[in-house]
Amino acid sequence: MPRITAEHGDITHANVDIIVNAANSSLLGGGGVDGAIHRAAGPGLLAECRKIGGCPTGAARITGAYNLPHLHVIHTVGPVWRGGGACEAALLATCYRNSLHLARDHAARSIAFPAISTGVYGYPKEAAAEIAVATVREFLEPQTESIDVLFCCFDRATLAIYREMLAAPEA
Repeated sequence: MPRITAEHGDITHANVDIIVNAANSSLLGGGGVDGAIHRAAGPGLLAECRKIGGCPTGAARITGAYNLPHLHVIHTVGPVWRGGGACEAALLATCYRNSLHLARDHAARSIAFPAISTGVYGYPKEAAAEIAVATVREFLEPQTESIDVLFCCFDRATLAIYREMLAAPEA
């Protein structure tokens, strides 16, 4: 049975097979989680991302992990919050589903997600956490393989939100 947990910490140090990068559409690095992952992985990651040529919102791409202690990095582009009327919820859920499909296809036993879109993209943290937890639970429910999921939270306030969502009964 897969485990879904939340911890406070730096995703580049998460003890998992694959980490997810909350990337921008260029995949060429940026601020926040994206910048931290690119800095920790080293120049090989940037070179591989240049070859990929970008990623649309909701989609996901997989690369090597280079100097990181993981098997791969999955890059997904979350939606910019525009008030909730621009399909943001569906796009955010698609980020999680596409990332989990790639992890499964690459035989990952564990994956760590940041709080996608909640930084400079402005997605409200509670709404984003609700979508993240529901989407992960829905994906894992029918799966025969076991992928442990970690929500790696950069700050304690976000951690509290994820832990509250994980403690809530499944709908």
